Parts: sequence; C-alpha cells; structure tokens
Amino acid sequence: MYIVISGKVKVVRTGSDGRERIYAIHKRGDFFGEMAMLDGKTSPAAVVALEDTTVGLIAKDDFDRYLMSNSKVVERIIEMLCGRLRESWLMLKVLSSSDAEQRVRTVLGHLADTHGVSDARGTIIAMKLTHKEIAGYANLARETVSRLLTSLRKGEEIEILDSHQIVLKPDFRRDDPAAV
Repeated sequence: MYIVISGKVKVVRTGSDGRERIYAIHKRGDFFGEMAMLDGKTSPAAVVALEDTTVGLIAKDDFDRYLMSNSKVVERIIEMLCGRLRESWLMLKVLSSSDAEQRVRTVLGHLADTHGVSDARGTIIAMKLTHKEIAGYANLARETVSRLLTSLRKGEEIEILDSHQIVLKPDFRRDDPAAV
C-alpha cells in the first residue's frame, strides 16, 4: 500500500484507443493499493505523479501486523473504501451521460468537492489541471473539453487563474440538485 506524503498522483489506464483514462487523483494523506492488501488481487492501472511527489510504502506484513489490528485504522479503511465506491458511482454517472457539458460539469464539481478551497470568488480547485487531464477524467476529447471550458468561462461560471487552477463561481452549480 502506498501513502501520498506530499504532492498529487493520478491513477490512469490507457484505453485501446490510446487515450488516457483517469480513474482518481490522490493528494497528500490519501493512500492507494490497499485493495491488493485486502484481497491479494492487483489492478491494471498505473499511478503517475502530477507534481513533485513523495510516496511512502507499507509492506503487506506491516499492514497486517500493525494496521489491521488497530480498530481505528480499520474504520478509516472502511470509510475510504466507501468513498471510493461513491467515486465509482460518480464516474458511472459521468460515463452514462451522453451530454459532454454535463460530464465536464460533473468532473469539475467532483474535483471541487475533493480538492476545492473556498474563497470570495467561489471554489478554487486546488490543483493545476490541463484540458487533457480533465478530458481523461470525463472520457472526452481534449478539444471538446477546451471548447466547453471556454464556454463556461465566457458564461462567467468558471475562472481560470494564471496558475491554471479553475475557480467554480457560485452560479456554476445553480442547476445541480446534488449541490443543494
């Protein structure tokens, strides 16, 4: 099992069409690889650093000896697995929508919920995102994401900062029943 000590990583898989599909983004304090510790099976995904990152490793013997014997840690693992299941449901929602704009909105909303910082302008997604990375998360072409982000920016629903961070303005979620 791996723990992100600093930085951010993305969990990706390349599809048969050669496009990168992003399954998750993990930040400081998050961990991954725990499923292999629990059920002994591996996943056919790769993990790629999005910025300078330090990752720690917990060996299976140490995981079993120290972590699985601690009820607080087991509770945290269960919470995290529930969160991952919810994230999987969200990704199913993204993939089941034929509306490209709704896919991008869902992805941006999710990233704001998991990596967002509120300020007077709205919610800043506290990570640099390329159009290609958003496209990988939404399973869309980069060009489509670029066009939609331009439209959202012109509609004053988002702002793109010089640091390439995205600010979701209060109007961004006005029609989202999940945001109430």
